[in-house]
Amino acid sequence: MRGHAYLVGGYRPGSSPVHRMPLRLKLPLLLGLGAAALAVQDALPRSVVVLVVLALHFAAGGNFRQLLSPLRAMWLFLLVLVAYQVWQQGPAGAWRILAGLLACVYAANLLLATTPLQRLLDMLVAAVRPLQRFGADPERFALAIGLMLRSIPFLIGSFTDVRDAAKARGLERSPRALILPVLISAVAYARPTGDALAARGLGGRDGADPPARPPG
Repeated sequence: MRGHAYLVGGYRPGSSPVHRMPLRLKLPLLLGLGAAALAVQDALPRSVVVLVVLALHFAAGGNFRQLLSPLRAMWLFLLVLVAYQVWQQGPAGAWRILAGLLACVYAANLLLATTPLQRLLDMLVAAVRPLQRFGADPERFALAIGLMLRSIPFLIGSFTDVRDAAKARGLERSPRALILPVLISAVAYARPTGDALAARGLGGRDGADPPARPPG
């Protein structure tokens, strides 16, 4: 399916300064930019943050087409959001909200585009390891993050494929034609994922084997 090949924020190998930046510096930088975009309330500082993130995007070898990719799945949400904010606060207020959202989305995608997923997960494991004394499991935490980063783009791609297929058949207004195939696809994706986790001893609670079925 075409949509399933689409991975939001997929890693793009490169040798740019952003790629070579140590993760211990890059992660706080991009998280700080996203937090700053949400913390400040004026449109001008948020616009500056967006420009900084865009500059880093192009410094990492990105292009305009890649800027549009993460927005394709949320264009309807953005349209409704901007229209509502223009009605409530005017164009300046709408841009302030949109700029904060774009800064966070582009900063997150830049992090994933310039950092191998395994390297990012290894850092998350190291960050969570001190919490083991409180019962935290760093490996399972990293596994959950990895599954989330893979599953969300799959579901987005599945919905895109189903929507295009329904539109080609003139059924784009039918909830059944849109929702049911996505649910089937999600279940088909989840079952082999669950089987793979169970094969690695992660299927039962606390890694225990599932209870045996009674005879007969």
